Order: sequence, then structure tokens, then C-alpha cells
Amino acid sequence: MRDNRQVTTIAILGGGPAGYEAALVAAQLGAEVTVIERDGVGGACVLTDCVPSKTLIATSEAMTRLDETASLGIRLHSGPTNGTGASSAATVDLPAVNSRVLALAQAQSGDIASRLRREGIRLVAGAGRFVATNRLSVRAIDGSEQDIAADVVLVATGATPRVLAEAEPDGERILTWRQLYELPELPAELVVVGSGVTGAEFAAAYQALGSHVTLVSSRDRVLPSEDADAALLLERVQERRGMTILKRARAGAVSRTADGVVVKLDDGRTVAGSHALLAVGSVPNTGDLGLEDVGVRLDRGFVSVDRVSRTSAAGVYAAGDCTGVLMLASVAAMQGRIAMWHALGEAVAPLRLSTVSANVFTDPEIATVGVSSARVTSGEVPAETIKLSLATNARAKMQGVTDGFVKLYSRPGSGTVLGGVVVASRASELILPISAAVQNGLTVDQVAHTFAIYPSLSGSVTEAARQLMMRTPS
Repeated sequence: MRDNRQVTTIAILGGGPAGYEAALVAAQLGAEVTVIERDGVGGACVLTDCVPSKTLIATSEAMTRLDETASLGIRLHSGPTNGTGASSAATVDLPAVNSRVLALAQAQSGDIASRLRREGIRLVAGAGRFVATNRLSVRAIDGSEQDIAADVVLVATGATPRVLAEAEPDGERILTWRQLYELPELPAELVVVGSGVTGAEFAAAYQALGSHVTLVSSRDRVLPSEDADAALLLERVQERRGMTILKRARAGAVSRTADGVVVKLDDGRTVAGSHALLAVGSVPNTGDLGLEDVGVRLDRGFVSVDRVSRTSAAGVYAAGDCTGVLMLASVAAMQGRIAMWHALGEAVAPLRLSTVSANVFTDPEIATVGVSSARVTSGEVPAETIKLSLATNARAKMQGVTDGFVKLYSRPGSGTVLGGVVVASRASELILPISAAVQNGLTVDQVAHTFAIYPSLSGSVTEAARQLMMRTPS
């Protein structure tokens, strides 16, 4: 019986999604849990990254909807242009937007902290490092120090925005995404360096809020790791809305001018703006933790883990962005849960990245799950493919939506759903039926025979499945 077992002690370095979700699992399984977090419960994800950015993006989406109401027969009063040449009925009060963003982040952090305390989890505000595989030295925010012994330690310390050697952020004109929410006014001309997910999201958001945005991409298209059709569609939409996209343009340095910034490109060109945002990836927070001293193997600074979150040191697990394993909050949380299930002797399935759904919160959004288009296009994974434009969807027509599509991949012969892509204003919601199909090995026949509301955007998912079903031998 569980009541007769000795209580297992768990120490968790980091209170982000990996840390707090792991803590909840461990507490529910009867462990004695301590979470050590320096910056606040929820970590960077809740306080400076995911929650704030998606809150800001929600405001930008509202601005886009206002600007596009004319197609629905709504006439709004004239107002200042938003940088695209379109007349907008609204302007942005950036301090008010940022105040709401930060207040919501703090509220979310408080909610998580309250939940952890209700579960009996001890919270320590501070930073820790290993002095042995089962012991941490912790320096609290108030300067006091203590040692915490634990049977199991989970490293969930996250990551920090990467910066360029010749582009030192100053929090005023040259910024990382964590410094945006202190701006006193909307950037007139924002140069976004980096066209990955973070760069694309902030570029789209600030363009919608009223900035003129120049997006600097070192590759031949934005979002080089995403579905090519989706990325090219997003480029067309953003350029139509007024964004300038510079492709095959690698930034080498960013410097201040009297009233703005200059981004110097490696090919000799320069781009001037009022502000520059660096969105060039993240580096793991693994320095000064004493990891290598206790036998934890690192790879380019990231903690090496297996599919149940074990490191190379006995009793030490790791989860989240510090591992470099698909840096998503959902993956971090699952890694943390898996670590605790495994450490506490529960049945556990190893992490399956092939079933993870991901979303780019641009407008339109880009959601993906399962096999990638690159693997299908290259022939690495044989698949039947269907792509349906949302322009033919009845609900999309009613809403004035013209940009977007649903793409499905299925296994030839069996018709098993291998993956899919959705590009739409709420792709993060529409991807769920495809994710469920991938997770559970459903066939296109099963998806096709599932009722969808009429009219609905999700009807395009079942319609795509019906068209694939016709190609699958019975």
C-alpha cells in the first residue's frame, strides 16, 4: 500500500510549466515537494514570455478585425491610419495594453502559486545549485542560504533570449521580447531581427497595432521550419497589410542613433527604425547550476535527457526549455509530468514528439501536428495529401475570411491520419480533431464519418478527410 512507503522528497529547480506541473503530479502521488523559483511562480513562460505575448497578440487580433470590417458591410468612422494606409476606427494606448498584459501575467502567476500551496507544495523564492546529486544549495531572494536534500531533483530552469555580439539590448531602443512591455509608446518603425516563430508573431502583432514593421529574415522565407505553403501564405498576408520583409538578410549588428536604431546587414545594407527587436532564439539557463560536477551531461548547454526525462546522473531529471526538446510550454509540462511519474514508480509512456501539436500565433495562425510537410515532400514519408482552401468554406465566407487552408496527410492504403496543417484565425482550436486522430491512430474514414457543425470552419477538416477517403481503397 502507498501509505506504508517512505515519503519521497522532490526538489524542483524552476517554477515554469515543467516545474509546476511536475510538482502537482508529485504532490498528488504523495511526495514531499519543494519548488525553487527565482523570478516568480509560472517562470518566464507566465511572467515574460508566452502569457504576455499571447495577451498582446489578442489585442492585435482585435485591431485587425476592426480594420477588416468593411467587407462585412460595417462602416466605422474615419481615424488615423495604422501604418498600412487603411483607415482605422481605433488607436492603441500602448501603456494601457502593456498594463493589462502584465497584470494578467501576475494574476496567472498568483493563481498557480495558490494552487501549489493548496496541494501542500513548499515554494522557495531563490536560486539553487547542486552540491551533490541529492542536495542543493539555495540562496533565497532575501540573501539567506539553506541546503535542501531530496531523493529526486528535477532541473526545469528554462531558457533566456539569445542576443547578438554586436547588438546589446538596452531596454529602450534595442530590445528582447521580455523588454517590450515597458515601452511608453508604440514603436513607429520596428525592425524585427529573426523570422522564426517569435519574430513572426511579434512582427505580425506590432504591424496590427499600428507600427510599421520590417522583418529581417536570414532565410529565403519566414518561418523556415514550418509548412512552406503556410509560411508563404503568411508572407502574402503580412505584405498586403504593409509589412516589409527582407529575405536572405542576416543581421550582423544593431546600434543606436540619435532618435532610433540602425540594423547593419552582413551584405552591407542597413535598415533604420525607431526600435529593434531581437528574436534570434534562446539559450538554456544551465550555467552556474553545478550540473557537470554531479555528472549531468550537457549538449551545447542543453541538458541531455531520454524520453522519460532522465539525465545522465542517477536521481536527476530535467524538463522544459533547458533540455532543448521542442521548446513549447505543452511539451515542457508533459516532460515534467513524465519525470515525476517515472521517478515515483508510476506507469508512464515515453514522450512522443510525433503527436505534439504546435501553433504559431500570427494572424492567421498556423497549427501543425504529426508528420511534417518537408518529410512528405522529400518522399521520406509516403503520404496521400489534400489541401482545401478556406475560401470555399461557407462559414469562412460569412465571416469574410479569405486566407487559410486545411491540409491533411494520410498513409497510403490504410488511410491512417499521419498529420495535418491548419492556417486560420483560430487554427490553435481547429487543429484538435487532427491531433486526436494522430494520437489515436484514426483513419480518414473515421474522421470523415464524424459529424461537424454546419456551417463551421471545422467542417473543412471532415471535408478534407472525405476527399482523402475517396483515394483510399476499401
